[in-house]
Amino acid sequence: MKYFILILIGFFATAHIANATETARVAVPDTMDERVKACTICHGEEDRAGRDAYYPRIAGKPQGYLFNQLRNFRDGRRHYQPMAILLENMSDEYLQEIAQHFATLQLPFPPPEQIHMKPGEVSLAELLVNTGVPERDVPACGACHGDNLMGTSPYIPGLLGLSRAYISAQLGGWRNGGLMRGQTPDCMSEIAKQLTDDEAIAITKWLASQPATGQQSPASALSSELAHRCGSIVMEAEGSQ
Repeated sequence: MKYFILILIGFFATAHIANATETARVAVPDTMDERVKACTICHGEEDRAGRDAYYPRIAGKPQGYLFNQLRNFRDGRRHYQPMAILLENMSDEYLQEIAQHFATLQLPFPPPEQIHMKPGEVSLAELLVNTGVPERDVPACGACHGDNLMGTSPYIPGLLGLSRAYISAQLGGWRNGGLMRGQTPDCMSEIAKQLTDDEAIAITKWLASQPATGQQSPASALSSELAHRCGSIVMEAEGSQ
C-alpha cells in the first residue's frame, strides 16, 4: 500500500510539472522580440554589446545590409561558425523579418570612447574621412558611409557607435583576408588593403571616439562611380527589398 501511495504521488507530481512546463511555454509571447533573444547573447541586452566585445551594434542598421550579412553567414560567404549554425535552417523570408526588426529599432547609442590621439593621427584620420587618398584610389569614408558616417540606406552601414575593438578587427579582416570577412573580394577589401598601418590605426581610433548623431544618407547620395565599384553590395541589397 505504501508503495502504491508513493507511485500515485510520483505520478501526480510528474503531471503537475508537465502541466506547469506547458503553461510556461504558452505564456511566452510569439513575437520577434522573443525570437531574436538569441542575438542578444552576443550583441548585448538592448543591442548594446560591451566595449571589450567584437560584436557590433545591429539596431538601426540598413535593412538591406543586415539581410545581406545574415544571408552571407548562412550561405558561407562570410565565416563565423556560431552565426552559421544559428542561421542554417532559416529562409530568406525569415532573414528579411529579422533584418527589418533590427533596422527599425531606435536605441540610444553608447557614448564615444575616450581615446588619446596625437595631433598627427587626428589630421590623418580626418583626411581619410573627408577626402580620402585619390592617388591610391582610396575614397573618403564619407563618400560611401554618408557625410555624417551614419550609413547609406539600404546597403551601407554606419561607422559610428562601434567599439574600437570591433572596427580594428573588421579592418584587419579586410586587409589580411581574414576568414570572418569571407574570401569573396568586395570594394571594402580593396580599399582597406590600400591603407597603411598608421592610417588604419588612426581611422580606428578616430571613429570609435566620435559621437553617433544624425540619420542615414539616401541611396542617391552615393556617386555612380562608387555605386558601380561596389556593385555587388548594391545589387544584393536592392534585390533583397
